[in-house]
Amino acid sequence: MRKALSGRDRKLVIGVTVGASAFSLLRGQLEWFRESGWDVTLVSTPDEVAKKAAEREGVPLVGIRMNRRISPVKDVVALRNWIRLLRTSRPTAVNVGTPKAALLGMLAAWSVRVPHRLYVVRGLRLEGTSGPLSWLLWCMEKLTMQLATDVLYVSRSLAQEASRRHLFSENKAWLVGSGSSNGVNAQAILSRVESVDRTVLRNELGLESGDFVAGFVGRVTRDKGVDTLLNALRDPRIDNNVRGLLIGSIEDPSLAEEIKSLGSRITYLPWTDDVWGHLPAMDVLCLPTLREGFPNVVLEAAAAGVPTIATRATGAIDSVVPGVTGMLIEVGDHHALVDRLNELCSDRSLGCRLGRAASQRVFEEYTQERIWEGLAEILTANPSPQHAIRAVEELKAAKVVI
Repeated sequence: MRKALSGRDRKLVIGVTVGASAFSLLRGQLEWFRESGWDVTLVSTPDEVAKKAAEREGVPLVGIRMNRRISPVKDVVALRNWIRLLRTSRPTAVNVGTPKAALLGMLAAWSVRVPHRLYVVRGLRLEGTSGPLSWLLWCMEKLTMQLATDVLYVSRSLAQEASRRHLFSENKAWLVGSGSSNGVNAQAILSRVESVDRTVLRNELGLESGDFVAGFVGRVTRDKGVDTLLNALRDPRIDNNVRGLLIGSIEDPSLAEEIKSLGSRITYLPWTDDVWGHLPAMDVLCLPTLREGFPNVVLEAAAAGVPTIATRATGAIDSVVPGVTGMLIEVGDHHALVDRLNELCSDRSLGCRLGRAASQRVFEEYTQERIWEGLAEILTANPSPQHAIRAVEELKAAKVVI
């Protein structure tokens, strides 16, 4: 059994591959650990967004260039830099997430014998792949998990999927609360939403008062199920009052043409740092994704009182309580999405009830401090954790074969 960390021993390195991940996935977390007495260092590719994240959190940034794609030469250079950093700084704990930073950071932490090594699994890249690539990604995941002393799955369904794929070690696996790797600042989201005039915002976006707006926020790709949403919006059965609002960067050029072909049925906005300020325009969030770890955008929408239609995909299924905080459909089923949108469009009071319940759930179950306390319990090897849960207990309770 590893020794629990004392206050004097709390030197922590947190690593992600690129700055965008640090900025969005670690919001408030580094500052909280720093203010809780930890000596915190952020490691990331040193892009401008990473620098902004480190400045916001009040922690130093150590830049190590990491390539998201498999790049043997660059990966070896990055691994050497990781090892050099950890040998010099001698942290007592390392917390890494996102695939490339996790693999390289865990290899380095194991090689220099960092005693507490946490891998935060925010999704499995190998889902949806096949052939040699799937095997290679499986091997990378397996190695990263074996080198870790602890593995945190950000949702129960993700832990189940890892178990199904033989990527699960009973003595290492953890969950925290109801899921998520960082929770959300629900009060801050609500304050921003309440500062927005919904009517003015809708007018600026070219939306009318009677429109029922189905929103999407995220990377505009088929992996996120955007094609399912577009198919629903062009379906002849869709209610004439339903409109789409897409916010995000288009990563699949073919989808740009499909969006344009829908004309006034859909409004597209490039990515904005003020997503919260656009939530009041939406009546429902649509996330017809193929796979997730745990979608924080659902929690952000919930904080704004906006319910979600999501899929029964890994990760996404944990974010919605069907019939209570939103609705679930099967992956790729645009016909079911049409039915759900029409139902909510015709019964606006139903959406309001779902939105109120979603808001209550996010305020009660996804406070950031609860998630951070759970992370700290794992990193310190706390023998009596209050927020961190052994994942094996949850899977056995759900009668999942491990």
